[in-house]
Amino acid sequence: MKEMNIKMMGCFKATLFLTSIFASLLSVSVVAFEQTQAAQLSANKTRPDNTTRLYVDKKDPYLMIKEVAGNTFKRFADEQQAIRVDPNILKTIVREELMPYINYKYSAFKVIGKHLKKTTAQERKEFVPVFRDYLVTAYAQVFTLYDNQPVEFFPAKNFTDKKIVAVNTRVIMSGKNNIDVSFKVRKNRKTNEWKAFDMVAEGVSLLDSKQAELSGVIRQKGLPYVTELLRKKSERNIVFKNK
Repeated sequence: MKEMNIKMMGCFKATLFLTSIFASLLSVSVVAFEQTQAAQLSANKTRPDNTTRLYVDKKDPYLMIKEVAGNTFKRFADEQQAIRVDPNILKTIVREELMPYINYKYSAFKVIGKHLKKTTAQERKEFVPVFRDYLVTAYAQVFTLYDNQPVEFFPAKNFTDKKIVAVNTRVIMSGKNNIDVSFKVRKNRKTNEWKAFDMVAEGVSLLDSKQAELSGVIRQKGLPYVTELLRKKSERNIVFKNK
């Protein structure tokens, strides 16, 4: 039991580290976003609150990551005053700007992993949206720690015949070793659109860490128990903590 607890804590720390890197990575495209904003306005879509949503090209995985980052942080900047009053607005921003470009269903099934055949269709149906809400809350909370680290994107590669590509980046750490991070992005065969499903920092996968953290719980207590566990986590309020 002690060994299991140590392993769980290691997975938790790895997950927190990777998610923190994810937050810093999204900052890189603000400049590129501002440079291309005017050209994209002709393809605008409208949010439920009648504000503008810029078009993001999901046919190019490299451009998609950069454009989603720009859109997300533009909203952070525009709504900073309201966010300070109500930090849960960060959940709304993550839900509207980030989640449409994450294949959370694929990620959820990967987290279930080898236990998939032991679950029912109904259990999986209930788990997927809860896992999505959990990701929304997790990312929103980490964005309160955003510290504007600069990030470099590696040159794009030919992805014509690829099903999965890695968008490679490097986080520039002042006074510390730089951190290599890759977004893993998967192509939908039917729509030919790409969505991110994992992030790997210095060889450590966020998805693998989350799978290791939950696999034993799924085995011992079942998927419905994990669904309720993540549901409670997803309902937590976002809080700005003192640095």
